[in-house]
Amino acid sequence: MNNQMFFYPKLAASNLRKNGRVYFPYLLTCVITAAMYFIICSLADNPGISQVIGGNSVRAALNMASGVVALFAVIFLFYTNSFLMKQRRREIALYNILGMEKRHLARMLFWETAGTGFLTLVLGLGFGMLFDKLMFLLILRMFGGGVPLDFYLSGKAFRNTGVLFPVIFLFIFLNSVRLIQFKSPMELLQESRAGEREPKTKWITALLGIICLGVGYAMAVSIKNPVAALALFFVAVTFVIIGTYFIFTAGSIAFLKILRSRKGYYYKANHFISVSGMLYRMRQNAVGLANICVLSTMVLVMVSSSLSLYMGIDDIARAENFREIQLTSVDCSEEAGARLRELAGQILAEEGLSPSEETSYVLLGFSTLERGNSLEAGAEDASILEMNALRTLYVMTAEDYGRLTGDAVSLAEGEVYLAGVSGNAFRDGVLSVMGREYHIRGTQKKLPGGVARTAGSNTYSYLLVVDGKEEFETLNRMQREIYGEHASAPERIYGFQVGGSEELQSRTADLLYHRLAGKAEDGGAELPVSVSSIAGSKEGSLGIFGGLFFIGVFLGLLFLMATVLIIYYKQLSEGYDDAARFSIMKKVGMSGREIRRSIHSQVLTVFLLPLAGAGIHVAVAFPFLTRVLSLFNMQNVTLFAVCTACTIAAFGLFYLVVYRLTARVYYRIVR
Repeated sequence: MNNQMFFYPKLAASNLRKNGRVYFPYLLTCVITAAMYFIICSLADNPGISQVIGGNSVRAALNMASGVVALFAVIFLFYTNSFLMKQRRREIALYNILGMEKRHLARMLFWETAGTGFLTLVLGLGFGMLFDKLMFLLILRMFGGGVPLDFYLSGKAFRNTGVLFPVIFLFIFLNSVRLIQFKSPMELLQESRAGEREPKTKWITALLGIICLGVGYAMAVSIKNPVAALALFFVAVTFVIIGTYFIFTAGSIAFLKILRSRKGYYYKANHFISVSGMLYRMRQNAVGLANICVLSTMVLVMVSSSLSLYMGIDDIARAENFREIQLTSVDCSEEAGARLRELAGQILAEEGLSPSEETSYVLLGFSTLERGNSLEAGAEDASILEMNALRTLYVMTAEDYGRLTGDAVSLAEGEVYLAGVSGNAFRDGVLSVMGREYHIRGTQKKLPGGVARTAGSNTYSYLLVVDGKEEFETLNRMQREIYGEHASAPERIYGFQVGGSEELQSRTADLLYHRLAGKAEDGGAELPVSVSSIAGSKEGSLGIFGGLFFIGVFLGLLFLMATVLIIYYKQLSEGYDDAARFSIMKKVGMSGREIRRSIHSQVLTVFLLPLAGAGIHVAVAFPFLTRVLSLFNMQNVTLFAVCTACTIAAFGLFYLVVYRLTARVYYRIVR
């Protein structure tokens, strides 16, 4: 009775040891995934995050990332376990033939899954606690927080990890039982011995793949408006992912058959073996290659985007503020503007400071839809298809424009000056704004620095310079009538320089806010004013984009681990499939050198396909991503290009190193 009780645990342990080449990478992946999930949950729950600048943003990003890691763990662990079960079909069939019933096999699988789950939980929590403090200190180092001496253990992280992974392994066990429950031993043996038949060419699927990929690429290239790009981002991504799977599953087979039909190319030793080998195994490899391509693209996009935002914090802060300190008021009267400048000057004088390079202007901005030579309001009701025509129209008087830029613009009644115009827009020299006709006196491509930096680049933007305050108020009244309670309000923007360190600028901005916008009983003037500064924007951006960079690298490493495991299992699977085939080739006279060249050509070609696909995806998506990043005032396209190029180079080098290491497993099996 006692021996029978421990029979299945011992058998399970023996099976795990004998299949160590297959199970060890799987167990390692489970442990790393559990550790990363514990770390991300612990960081989100750590009260020390409040010491970080923008701690709430960092905490929100960490909570979001914990959900992504949990979803990834469910999907990927199921995927890899299904692969393991397929590799063990012959072993399970032999156990069944030797007298083990399905219920006995289920007990064996239960103990194997329980053992794997136990090791995953114990080692995952252990490594999680070990590296949790290191990750926390890294975040504080990145964001300039103080370093606490206490060690924090999150009960929430233990609870979440202790619930999620046992549940995952329970469903993995049930799925494993399902895979063997309805198949006889002979069926399992036949599946393990069955060779790959030549796959049929699915021209319709291949064509659909090209169409889906074309639609996703067309959206990435044609959508110029950042808001439309953000709204349609996941739509474009969905088309590209579907197209990628269709291209790899059907398009690759069609391409290989086209190569085979070219007699001059196909009937050469290297090409004959590599093309035929890839053709016969592409059906089972296509999904794995597509997974590698999609995961590689995700890694490249996440890391390059988050890195560029983190590296471009200075540029983003200066894009949000055209002066070191900027005061914005909804009271646009000249009297209010004079009082605001007077009070700010007095407060600065008390601190021994004086403003310089002062600039003040009134700006109105509201959404429009561009249709030919017309800019129409009512953009709130725009459909997704119309979002590419979305424009933000900023309006200011010629007097304020001259004050801001130093360039005087002389306009007659009914004339306007238009900035932000590119291409062939408004070539007729006529513009209709909400049905009001204007003659365009002149245009320029770039928005003035103050307007561009104040307004940002959330959409394609135009600056409409009108002849005077009367026309300004007319347009303001018209947009208020159309948009109602959602209408925009004009703002008076007053900016100046104070010099000194960023710490001084930040303190000065805080002082101005307290004295101007604070409550009167607390010594403030209770003015309808907001205060911003370049230094303050840097601090806020550091919390937001630093958190995104940390999450991007964290998830990038997770997806990179998945990519490595898929490549490893792919090499392992192909090695077992090819061992007998290359043994026959040796017997019929192929030299070892010819076989090695054939193997190298075939394997390298197959594994470069996903990397090439990921590179093409990122290259086509680059302009699309620049528009999405512009929503965060990331205007430095050169920086984003450098970050993307460095990320691709680093990933490509890592990918090739992983390929070389895993290829050794393949060579050891087939020789």
